[in-house]
Amino acid sequence: MSTISAAITKDHRELEQYYNEVINNPNNHDHQQRFGNQFTWELARHSVGEELVVYPAFEKYLGKEGKEMAEHDRKEHHTVKEMLKVFQGMKASDPNYIEQLTKLWGPLSQHMKEEEEQDLPALERKLQETSEESASMAKSFGRTKAFVPSRSHPSAGEHPPFETVMGLLTAPIDHIADLFRKFPDQTISPNPSVK
Repeated sequence: MSTISAAITKDHRELEQYYNEVINNPNNHDHQQRFGNQFTWELARHSVGEELVVYPAFEKYLGKEGKEMAEHDRKEHHTVKEMLKVFQGMKASDPNYIEQLTKLWGPLSQHMKEEEEQDLPALERKLQETSEESASMAKSFGRTKAFVPSRSHPSAGEHPPFETVMGLLTAPIDHIADLFRKFPDQTISPNPSVK
């Protein structure tokens, strides 16, 4: 049985892996493009999944401190989404491709570290009082990621329900466009309807 912390941390490690694949293969634009697309796909879905499942849980279970954590994290997400929007529009052959990804990685890696070391442990301590809630949240997080946009749309905001509505409108367009993007050969299909 997975916890919400384990699900989030797993995504963080995958993002780190995709980032390293792009950064460590500077002479292979096809490889960089495939993993850059995978990075974008995972980060966009991960961010919206957190905003729809995890941040409301911070607010629900951790009171005032949780509301402050959620707002802080939403602001960090917005900054990262703005940078991801620029990156996702670039080709690996662009001379600024790696620079843009590295610029994005700085605040993203700091955000992930804060979540793993502070936010999620605080939530898990509170969820221990409510037995199966963490596992249920992990399942909800996974299901949510299948239906949200796979590209960055910072203008949609970071607060439900507006973001939810925008996500439902943009996700099908993103998912169709994903069919025409290159992804790593060994990856699970980014099209959520294909397993």
